[in-house]
Amino acid sequence: MGSSDGPLVVGLDSSTQSCKAIAWSRDGRAVAEGRAPLDLMKPRPDYVEQEVTDWWRAATVALRQLVGAVDAKRIAGIAISNQRETVALIDGAGEPIGPASLWLDERAAGLVDRFAAEIGRERLHAITGKPIDVTPVVYRLKWLRENEPERLDHAKKILDVHGYLTLKLTGTPSASWTSADPFGLFDISRKAWSQPLLDHLGIKPSQLPDAVRSGTRVGTVHAAASAATGLSEGTPVIAAGGDGQCAGLGVNAMRDGVVYLNLGTAIIAGIWSREPVVGAFWRTMTSPTGDGYFLEAVQRAGVYFVNWFVDNFAGGRSDPAIFDRLEREAAAVPIGSDGLLAGTTLVGCMDPHWDPSARASFIGMHPSHTLGHFYRAGLEAMTLQTARALEEMRSHGLSPAQMVAIGGGANSKLWTKMIADATGISIHKGHNAEASSLGAAISAAVGVGWFESFSEAADAMTSIAETIEPDPSCREAWDALSARQAKVFPATQFAWRN
Repeated sequence: MGSSDGPLVVGLDSSTQSCKAIAWSRDGRAVAEGRAPLDLMKPRPDYVEQEVTDWWRAATVALRQLVGAVDAKRIAGIAISNQRETVALIDGAGEPIGPASLWLDERAAGLVDRFAAEIGRERLHAITGKPIDVTPVVYRLKWLRENEPERLDHAKKILDVHGYLTLKLTGTPSASWTSADPFGLFDISRKAWSQPLLDHLGIKPSQLPDAVRSGTRVGTVHAAASAATGLSEGTPVIAAGGDGQCAGLGVNAMRDGVVYLNLGTAIIAGIWSREPVVGAFWRTMTSPTGDGYFLEAVQRAGVYFVNWFVDNFAGGRSDPAIFDRLEREAAAVPIGSDGLLAGTTLVGCMDPHWDPSARASFIGMHPSHTLGHFYRAGLEAMTLQTARALEEMRSHGLSPAQMVAIGGGANSKLWTKMIADATGISIHKGHNAEASSLGAAISAAVGVGWFESFSEAADAMTSIAETIEPDPSCREAWDALSARQAKVFPATQFAWRN
């Protein structure tokens, strides 16, 4: 952590499994932090839930740790980065009506196609920017309308994590465009909740919070929240939003030609666009600056697939040397893994096939193949899916010219070099791993007047630590492998479709 005597802004990152409160200086140094875990509940197959009150409990623990390290009077403002596609129902007293349903929840899988047909698949995609997929909240709201209508009708407010935490901090729930957008209930062109979708679901506009541009002041910390968190009463609360978009802002990717690459549990490759371009290879999201849009190519299993493979076939992650050993072995294997191909859709496929029932596979096994071959084949599959998505973006007039990588996978020199070589794009690594918190802090910095624009704030608060250049001599081999590897998904669909 850095040190400073000046004012600070706090990025409160309430993600799926933890809440992190980090205080940032004007030049983008992390000065102090607090953390608290969040538990998942899986009461039934396909259900993934959290206790809504745990969001506030974790936030208060993290914030109290933070203000134990820095004087609360130094905190000029706070903004929230939130896990996306997660929803809570809140009654008139501000209390949750049952647990929250998380983005991992698939209880609505059986009605996705039917609901999309009722609205019109192309119309739904155009309004929301989201291809037809089980992840957005709109399908779980349809499930509630059909299965638990009394819960839905009893809800005074339908909130995401951003809305609930702003309610607890200020007394009024607030959404940003980027926190509302992942619901799949938001008109991304009009920057407003979609009235046709609300009407179809029987939801009143008053049940949803007002959605504002990120960087907007939505209230101040009231007395009860001050007592619970240690923040000073009256501290400004600024709208930020979805953690994926905040992370893009936190690596200064809201510029022409820059790709935000999160090699985390899932893989996200996002690029800024002036227009709401829709396509099968990405989700079209609102930009965290409020200007333009953010196209996100998503693979649900990234590091999750790697960890699953290591735990089940390579002896497990308890061996501290396992990744170094696998990386060395895989680095000695040529491009194409000597004919071994992998399908890494271990927990369903998002772009470009949008098939939640998809399974993973290895094809072309031979007695000469080692663990290094299997490890490399998995990395090649994920690398090339990202490369194909970026090529599709190019075909729609975008110009990805550099990438900024974060997430656990960005620590792999082999993987990042593979991605650079396969795409022909240089990869930069930022100094700060906590990009979502920093993105929220940048929103706070704009909201409290430190900077006149998001671009000025991001330039001042982000920096690059390392650059990986592509080797153009490898490109032909990568392109040939991509043509073969792209056939794995359609060739193996019969395994789970029949």
